[in-house]
Amino acid sequence: MVRCPSCGRQQEPQLVCGGCGAPQPVEVDYFAALALPRTPVIDQSRLETAYRDLSRKIHPDRFANSPTDVRDASLRGTALLTRSYRTLKDPVSRGLYWLELHGRKLAENNKSVPADLAEMVFEIQEQLAELRAANGADEIKEQVNGRREATRQLMEEAKAELELNFGKWASNETSDSEELAEELKKILSRIAYLRTLLRDIDRELEPATAS
Repeated sequence: MVRCPSCGRQQEPQLVCGGCGAPQPVEVDYFAALALPRTPVIDQSRLETAYRDLSRKIHPDRFANSPTDVRDASLRGTALLTRSYRTLKDPVSRGLYWLELHGRKLAENNKSVPADLAEMVFEIQEQLAELRAANGADEIKEQVNGRREATRQLMEEAKAELELNFGKWASNETSDSEELAEELKKILSRIAYLRTLLRDIDRELEPATAS
């Protein structure tokens, strides 16, 4: 329980006082900050509505003439609200945060190529090297473009897998959180590598496209 610095009401930690509506000097997780259920499956429209409503309620301009502790709570609450919204809006950053909430994270040296992508990555890197050596030859560029579309498709499939994993957490389909966490880490690792691969492909194709 926390006490509101404005009206003195005792209440559960939340960004806005349920009595007087003043911002509260609390540190809560990102789901609680947005008054959302603590689940990785999020209704985007509900997220947007919660963010807009809470932003208006605790905006620093509303408390410019309030006591120092209330102004500070408004500033801190606004910063927390923004971080929460940006993190939970993106499924990948939400997945990483969900792991963090469960005391896990991707390995800091997580740079190894996922086994099922290894052959494709090797072939793409070879084609990118050929493209550089050939100064953007049309035939090789066409092959690389095809690889880009295939990689984008794999990215969409990985994102779909991510949503399925979120659904398992939300529905308690399995009580083995360790298994779900390991699955989530593998999916996020795959997405991270595909993002890097797409970035490398786009970087090589960009000069040719611009010319």
